[in-house]
Amino acid sequence: MSWSRARVVFGLGYLAAGPIGGLLSLAIVSSRLVAQDRPVAASSAVKDKTSAASVLTQAQWKRLDRAVDRALVFLSRSQEADGSFPTIRSAQPGVTSLCVMAFLARGHQPGKGPYGPRIERAIDYALDLQDRLNGAIMADQSSGTGGFECGNYNHGISGVMLGEVYGMTGAKRHARIRSAIVKGLEYIRKQQLREKPAEERGGWRYVGRSGSNNSDLSVTAWQLMFYRSARNAEFNVPEDWVKDAMAYVHRSFDENERAFVYALFGGNRYCTRGMAGAGIVSLALGGEHQSASAKMAGDWILQHSFEPYNNFRGPEDRYHYGAFYCSQAMYQLGGEYWRRFFPSLLAVLAEAQNADGSWAKESVGEDGEFGNAYTTSLAVLALSPPYQILPIYQR
Repeated sequence: MSWSRARVVFGLGYLAAGPIGGLLSLAIVSSRLVAQDRPVAASSAVKDKTSAASVLTQAQWKRLDRAVDRALVFLSRSQEADGSFPTIRSAQPGVTSLCVMAFLARGHQPGKGPYGPRIERAIDYALDLQDRLNGAIMADQSSGTGGFECGNYNHGISGVMLGEVYGMTGAKRHARIRSAIVKGLEYIRKQQLREKPAEERGGWRYVGRSGSNNSDLSVTAWQLMFYRSARNAEFNVPEDWVKDAMAYVHRSFDENERAFVYALFGGNRYCTRGMAGAGIVSLALGGEHQSASAKMAGDWILQHSFEPYNNFRGPEDRYHYGAFYCSQAMYQLGGEYWRRFFPSLLAVLAEAQNADGSWAKESVGEDGEFGNAYTTSLAVLALSPPYQILPIYQR
């Protein structure tokens, strides 16, 4: 699906289809999915879903549904009174927004069904953290370590979430979300246009970053997803904004590594599973689904297994973050990439799931401080491509 053809309808905002055959899951019932106005897009979505579903046996579908549903029970029980999901302050509202998307990925909607009120409270929490002056959606804009590193992640992730729920809420909340998205787009465009070396133009990095590596693929991919989600929801996202970002994504592909790197210079020029997946997903968002670089990165992913659970392949490799991106990426590539990747990921994640429905904290670096609402939401999003409910990740 090209960038210019990305306007598909689900309720008031989007179109999606549920799992096929006799495995009609709770996701179909709770999401009340309706195809409107776009018969070509609808048939395409069904075709994509059929392909996604065909790699799983009936027993594997049941295992998938059980793992995701148990995880959502865990998340629902973890939610705080203010609507947030537990993590450190500097990772808000990014982690809360990931949790919202985990519910959406199973077909749950704001204000409807067993999780509806919880989703609404989480949306309001994210909206309440938007700065009224500059539009940034983050708990901490300081130059301290937490706000400096996490701020634009929080903004991008929350922007994607708001784009996905736009059109699913009542009039009052709908108006708040519209205003937040407009202001949020203005904020990231200004961040994108900050002065930086020519090679890094079009990308994003940390709040207030200066010096070498003023852009990185990890932050950039989330802002590009925000652009796409907002564009899907009929917001004005000029084509040149996207072209600038896509140009940086292309420069992040390393011919020698045959995959995408985190950043362009020095010690930050390294490949991880997360960045290989992020690069493929970013290309797909720009309509480049089967490019040579995407396929090379897909081959790279197949050579870097997610078994055993919570392993890391280098000091900058994050297991759950990588699983999320690689699963979405391999679905976008489809075919043998998807067939060889997803069943084994499902097996390892289902086996590793805790009795309470959660997954363990991240095993590497300081990311364990984000907690296991973070890793659990990422695991759900890694398992969700067969449902094909979230429009942002549809092929």
